[in-house]
Amino acid sequence: MDLLNLIRWKNLLMIALMQLLIKYALLEPFGVQTTLDGLGILLLVTATICIAAAGYIINDIYDVETDLVNKPNKVIINKSISEKTAYNLFIGLNLAGVAIGFYVSHLVDRASFFSIFVVISILLYVYASYLKRTLLVGNIIISVLVALSLIIVGMFELIPAITTTNQSTQIVFFKVIFDYALFAFSINILREIAKDIEDIDGDYKAGMNTLPIAIGRERAKNIITTLSFIPLVGIIFYVVSDLYKQPIAVGYFLLFVLGPLIYTSIKTFSASTKKDMQHISNMYKWIMLFGMLSLLLYKYVILG
Repeated sequence: MDLLNLIRWKNLLMIALMQLLIKYALLEPFGVQTTLDGLGILLLVTATICIAAAGYIINDIYDVETDLVNKPNKVIINKSISEKTAYNLFIGLNLAGVAIGFYVSHLVDRASFFSIFVVISILLYVYASYLKRTLLVGNIIISVLVALSLIIVGMFELIPAITTTNQSTQIVFFKVIFDYALFAFSINILREIAKDIEDIDGDYKAGMNTLPIAIGRERAKNIITTLSFIPLVGIIFYVVSDLYKQPIAVGYFLLFVLGPLIYTSIKTFSASTKKDMQHISNMYKWIMLFGMLSLLLYKYVILG
């Protein structure tokens, strides 16, 4: 169980679910021309979660000092799993992810796509070892990588299948995927800042320069609240312009995405304890999950 917790198995499941939803809830029901078969998408998902799991491991290796302050009961490295074993797992998962990525890239006849897996692997290491200590840069990098885990499905599924006759359709669906990636980016960056507020004591002790350390807890909370208006306005615009004729879809977004987002923004104002910020961080994770699950609406509501 400690090994599963080390690689953040719940987060990995969420990544896999998001990628599978794009293929089977968005692209397949509309008969969009795609490149990967069932085995191909499974390999793409496996490559992604292997590299993500390696990223979580190296992050924990570098975070032992801060985690002993922030979450002493959840520290795994040097307690139940040795640092040497963790490093070996990190290397093994990275090699597996990059190797599978190499194979999938050749499977779709786009050898250059292989570089994406290498770049992500390197970025996760640089993030854990250096960038996360830099003001906002680490938060932005991780949020970009979360968005990229969605975009990569569009790259592998849609781009190799583009022809002169289906180009406009492929672009439309790639834009939908990109919009969801923007949503994931914006929600994740809010969550990253909330986690930084939650972990401020350990991060300060470790000499990190996170946003709440640089400007204070209260100002950082105000920034979360202000930034939350960006996805809020974006979702409202999307619902009003594209889904206004679909009452089930409108109801879904109001109940499971917009409502929780407004609640979390208001809750941030009154948050004063570590537990409060943990609740806010978890809420953003649920908002992202339900936002991605809205892809099911395309099949059951729009096509229905």
